Amino acid sequence: MTLDEIREFAKALGIQSAHKFENLEDLIRTIQLAEGNTDCFRRIHDCTNEKCAWFDDCMRSPKE
Repeated sequence: MTLDEIREFAKALGIQSAHKFENLEDLIRTIQLAEGNTDCFRRIHDCTNEKCAWFDDCMRSPKE
């Protein structure tokens, strides 16, 4: 997903300030909290929660 697509997803969850986020990680962490999950995106380097919607992006290096 692109940053703009993630912003739209966040807005659909009711995150009104989604357009202000420039940092992908902070935006996804805010989405995780809004969904009732832990804000762990790219904080757990040995995560095994493959059911997480963000797992593939999370485990990928931010520079890829």
